[in-house]
Amino acid sequence: MHIRFVRTLLFALVVLSISAASWAQIGVAITIGPPPLPVYEQPLCPDDGYLWTPGYWAYDNDVTDYYWVPGTWVMAPEIGFLWTPAYWGWGGDGFVFYDGYWGPHIGFYGGINYGFGYFGTGFQGGRWDNGHFFYNRSVSNVNITNIHNVYNTTVVINNASHVSFNGGNGGVSARPTSEEEAAARDRHVPAVAVQTQHAQAARANPQQRASANMGKPGVAATPRPGDFNDRGAAPTKEAGAAQTGSVQHESVQPGAAVHPHDLPALAPIASNTGNPKLDKKYQQQQQKQITKQQQERDKLQTQQDQEHLSLDKQKATDTQKQQVEQQHQQQTQQLQQKHQQQTQQLQQRQQPTGRAPAGR
Repeated sequence: MHIRFVRTLLFALVVLSISAASWAQIGVAITIGPPPLPVYEQPLCPDDGYLWTPGYWAYDNDVTDYYWVPGTWVMAPEIGFLWTPAYWGWGGDGFVFYDGYWGPHIGFYGGINYGFGYFGTGFQGGRWDNGHFFYNRSVSNVNITNIHNVYNTTVVINNASHVSFNGGNGGVSARPTSEEEAAARDRHVPAVAVQTQHAQAARANPQQRASANMGKPGVAATPRPGDFNDRGAAPTKEAGAAQTGSVQHESVQPGAAVHPHDLPALAPIASNTGNPKLDKKYQQQQQKQITKQQQERDKLQTQQDQEHLSLDKQKATDTQKQQVEQQHQQQTQQLQQKHQQQTQQLQQRQQPTGRAPAGR
């Protein structure tokens, strides 16, 4: 009982120490940052009551690649609610994804300039007034023939950057304001069903992947969620400027593992719950996970070895070999990050006091 009490107390202290600015769910963390934000035009607002949700880069673990989720117009789930966009942030040893959410105030979204009213802080694209949403025509594309609740307020944009992540090497250095921290404590609603379906459609489209479109997705924004083939869908005008930490690297990162056999050996973490049977069970679960992870390492190592042999047969140039080594390092680091997340998730499940909130 004493051990359980101590664990409960420690867990409570950890929860209390988490900053309110970090309300968003922590998702997949990777060591290579998302590409710059593409440049595109905002589609015409489809009808009164729709609010703009900017496009963003998401990450697909299955194909180890970023993909672009187009910006789109969405009906707010509640009157008075605004959308705080998702963003990527450097977490110390990898990039972490923070989910967007609906709430009565705009929270922190990394200082990222998504455009169309979302210029790094707050939202200048419109406002609620007596239960009705009014659009700022200076930054929102609305048809005043159909929508009459509009106003014009000029917005001076001081942040012209297309950088798509906060912190780390080359990221935006913004930190949450006191107002944004307060907004993080508001009641929130996660992305509505049409937004989730919209993101799933983007993930299923190979042309939205960064490796295929080189930072210029074919569909950058849509009039409504899922309207990828609508004639009003906006293509990318141009890719954002190159930035440090993007998908494309010029050289292999020094000091980082290039191949799976360069990674530290996998080993279980000792469990001491005070219950020998429970400790044994946890050790078996960890060993099972380690065995599977080692198999994935071996598989990737075999694949990379075969690519080395192929390069030798083709008498590849030093430049070609360097490019392959860059790919190998990316693959290895992503596999390592995936395994680290699996280990953390297993440790959370093995906590006797309960589970920590699940990430994205």
